[in-house]
Amino acid sequence: MNRELARSILKKCRIEKGSGFSLSEHSTHGGEIGVSKADAPALLRQGIETLAALQDRLAAQDRHAVLVIFQAMDAAGKDGAIKHAFSGLNPQGTSVYSFKAPTSEDLDRDFLRRHIIRLPTRGQIGIHNRSWYEEVLIARVHKSILARQNLPQEVVGPEIWRERLEDIAAFERYLGRQGFMVLKFFLHVSKEEQRERLLARIDEPDKNWKMDPSDIAERAHWDDYQEAYQEAVRATATSAAPWFVIPADRKWLTRLLVVEAMIEALEKIDPRYPEVDDAEREALRQAGQALRRKGA
Repeated sequence: MNRELARSILKKCRIEKGSGFSLSEHSTHGGEIGVSKADAPALLRQGIETLAALQDRLAAQDRHAVLVIFQAMDAAGKDGAIKHAFSGLNPQGTSVYSFKAPTSEDLDRDFLRRHIIRLPTRGQIGIHNRSWYEEVLIARVHKSILARQNLPQEVVGPEIWRERLEDIAAFERYLGRQGFMVLKFFLHVSKEEQRERLLARIDEPDKNWKMDPSDIAERAHWDDYQEAYQEAVRATATSAAPWFVIPADRKWLTRLLVVEAMIEALEKIDPRYPEVDDAEREALRQAGQALRRKGA
C-alpha cells in the first residue's frame, strides 16, 4: 500500500463536519483496496518506523501534544489496534490509559475531570482507550448509569445529551487552542463479525479472560449504541478534532489505517528538532575538543 492509496482510503474514513453524518454509509469491511492481508505485516512495519521517527521529533520540539481516543463496540479490536499500531513508540514519550467504570470519587466530580488528569503533556502522544464519550454512549443507552452520577435534578432533563456533546466539543476546541491535536477513532465493526469474535473468546481457552457475559447482553442494545455513536460524531466532528470511522472487520486493515492517520497528523504538525545557534555550536565544538584530549 503506497502512501497515496492509504491516504485515499483514510479520506473516506475522516469526518470533519458532523452535519448529515450517517454511520450506515460507512463500511465495516473496507471493500477492495488493492492490498492483501499477506502484505500487511511489512506495510505495518514501515508505517511504525515512520511514526516512531515523527514521535522523536515531536518529543524534541516539546510544543504540541497528541491525544488519541479509541471508541468501539465490544470486540472491535481497540486493544489490538493500540498494541500493534503503537508498538514502535518510545514509552518515554507515550502515555496509555484504559478507562473503566467511574469510581464513587469520580462520580462526585464533573464527568471530564478523570480524563483531564490523564491528558498527555507537551511532546507526548497520549492514548485513551475509551474516553469522555462514554458519558454520551453507555450512559445514554443505560439510564441507570446516569441515575448513579449524583447530578442535581435540575440539570437532568431531555437536553442533557445535547448539552454534554456541546461541552465535549467546546473542550476539544479548547485543547486545540492549547496546542493539542485530537484524533478520535471509532472502530466500526459489524454485528456479525462481533458475534464471531465473542464466540472465539468463549471457545478458545486462551481468550476466555477477555470475555464478560455482559458483552453478550449488550448486543441487545446494538441499535441504540449505533444511534448514540452517530449522534456523537454529528455533534463533535471538526477539522481540529476529526473522527475516523475505521472499518474494523479486518484487523490488519484497521491497524494500517490507524498508523497512517497518526503519520498524517504528525506530518501536519511537522515537528522539528530544536536548532542550535552559532554560540551553542561553538561551545559544543570546544567541549568536544576537551573530551578528545588524552586523559579527558
